[in-house]
Amino acid sequence: MNAFKPRETLTEQVARHIENLIVFGQLRSGERIYEGSMAKQMNVSHGSIREGLLLLEKRHLVRNVPRKGAFVTTLDDYFVRSLYETLELYLTHTGRKLVRQWQPSDMERLESLHRQMKACYQNNDLMKFLELGIEYTKASLVYADNYFIVNAIDDLWPSARRCAFAAFQHGGSQVLEDNLANMEESISAIRDRDEERLAGILHRFALQQCQQVLDAIAGNEQRS
Repeated sequence: MNAFKPRETLTEQVARHIENLIVFGQLRSGERIYEGSMAKQMNVSHGSIREGLLLLEKRHLVRNVPRKGAFVTTLDDYFVRSLYETLELYLTHTGRKLVRQWQPSDMERLESLHRQMKACYQNNDLMKFLELGIEYTKASLVYADNYFIVNAIDDLWPSARRCAFAAFQHGGSQVLEDNLANMEESISAIRDRDEERLAGILHRFALQQCQQVLDAIAGNEQRS
């Protein structure tokens, strides 16, 4: 018997739609989100838009300002550095647990996702590549065993997607190649149960991807 899976609520559907507009740059950094026009565009009530925006505030994509409205979170140096420092802390902590406790099925899952991402890179399927990258990281969290870390990372994924897309727009295929190389090195360290090597790989990759996003922001500012 298949497990019961409740349908996504309207609030979640609204939040997902607006999230994608932000992640893929259709709503820009700092831009105001007008409830009325968004409700008309999506054919839903103002209340549904408001609830969706509150959910996106929890996910760090929207800033709700009393009496002024909702604005896309500003993607700046402070935001980006904060994001990657936090992700590195969480992923290194959980990565060490994975190194100590992984089972053969875990390695099969990570290697399968890596192969799928290589295929997406070869087929120039960016959207699927980004989604699989999130799945890969989620798969590496299987031994996190920490309520607060798992929930905190869930709320950081949308910003991670947003930054990854910004980096790709600026850096092109080199950014995808860097992602694949990092995954290959990480899988090797996990397989060898080498905690320190994995921590070093995650640290270097966090710095590298952070800089790629900052370069993208600087490039956008020069074009403005």
